[in-house]
Amino acid sequence: MILSGPPEKIKRVFYEKFGGHSQWLVRAPGRVNLIGEHTDYNDGFVLPMAIDRSVWIALQPRPDTTVRLFSIDFESEGVFSLEQLNKENNDWIEYIKGVAWAMMEDGHKLNGWEGVIGGNIPIGAGLSSSAATELAGALAFSLSSDITWDGPKMARISQKAENKWVGVSSGIMDQMISACGKKDHALLIDCRSLDTQLAPLPSNSAVVILDTGTRRELVGSAYNERRMQCESAAAFFKETALRDVTIDRFEQEKQALSAVIAKRARHIIYENERTLKAAEAMDKDDPYQVGQLMNESHISLRDDFEVSSDALDIMSEIAQKQSDCYGARMTGGGFGGCAVALVADHAVQEFKTAVGQAYQTLTTIEPKIYICRAENGAEVLSNGST
Repeated sequence: MILSGPPEKIKRVFYEKFGGHSQWLVRAPGRVNLIGEHTDYNDGFVLPMAIDRSVWIALQPRPDTTVRLFSIDFESEGVFSLEQLNKENNDWIEYIKGVAWAMMEDGHKLNGWEGVIGGNIPIGAGLSSSAATELAGALAFSLSSDITWDGPKMARISQKAENKWVGVSSGIMDQMISACGKKDHALLIDCRSLDTQLAPLPSNSAVVILDTGTRRELVGSAYNERRMQCESAAAFFKETALRDVTIDRFEQEKQALSAVIAKRARHIIYENERTLKAAEAMDKDDPYQVGQLMNESHISLRDDFEVSSDALDIMSEIAQKQSDCYGARMTGGGFGGCAVALVADHAVQEFKTAVGQAYQTLTTIEPKIYICRAENGAEVLSNGST
C-alpha cells in the first residue's frame, strides 16, 4: 500500500511539516513466503520471512483524539478523529483507521498523534505492503497510547482491520511475519494454533524475489473454487481441514476422489510436509534440501493446484537452471506476480543479471529483481531525531 521513501526522507518531511523532530520512528517490514502456499486456509503451515523493505512512520503524540498523517508516496494527508470513525473510501488512510478501529474493539483506549508515513515496498509485487502499513500503524498507536507491544496480538488485530474494515479476506500470515519476524530467520507458522518457530536461513545464502511483471486478473472465482475443492476433500476424509490428513491416508484413499479433487488435496497435504521439512533443513543449515523442496513446491503448484502461469513457470525454470541457485518457485496466490529463489550469496549479482536477461529475452518483459535479507518484525528504530 505504501511504496517509496527511506526513513531519512520521512524524518526530513516530518521536520518540514511539523517544525521539529519526531518523537518516534517506527518501521514494519514486508514479507515473502519461501514455501507453504495455499496451506494457510487449510489450517496448515507456512514459512515466510520479513524482508528489508519496509513502511516507516515518524510521529509525535497529540493532546487530543485526532490522527493526522501525511503520506510521502501518495502526496496526500489523511485526518480522522478517534471519537468518530467512519470508512469513507478505499484510500491508504483506511488501513490506519482500520487498525485504530480494531484496537479500540479490542478494548484499548487510544490517543491521537501526527506523523509522516512512507516506504520502499514495490507496488503490486505481492510483498504485503498492506500488512506492513497496518503493523506500523499499530506500533504508532501503541507508543502514543502507552500500550505494551504484543506482536502476535497486534498481528491478529491488524488482520481484523484488513478483513473487517478494509474488506480484504487475508489470512494471518502477512501480519504475523510483519509483527514477529527476526533478522536472518524465516518463521514457521502453524496457521491453526498460530504457534511459531524461528528457522535460520542457510548461511552464505540470499533470498531473491523475481517479479515477472505480470499481475493477477479476474482470478477471484479461481481462488474460491480452489478453496471449495479443498473443503470438499476435507469433508471426504471427515476432517476439519486437509492439514489433518496424513500422506499415507491420502495415498490409501485417493482413488475414491475425483481426479481434480485428488490433485488439489495432494498439493496441500504434500505442501505441508514440504514446509515442515524445509524448516528442519534450515535448522541443519542445508540450502540444497531447502532448494529441492522449493522446486518440488513449484511443480505441485503448477501441476496439482494449477495456480501458476506461463510467466511464473518461465521465471522459475530460468532461476533453477542457474548453477548457484539452490531452488526457486512461484510465491503468493499465483496466476502472476513473483517467484522466489534461494541463491548462493557470492553469486547473487551474477544470478540477478543472468535471470533478468534470460527472462526478458523469452518474454520481452523486463523483470524487477530484488535481493532481500531477512529482517526483524515491527520495531521502534530510534527517537525520530536520530
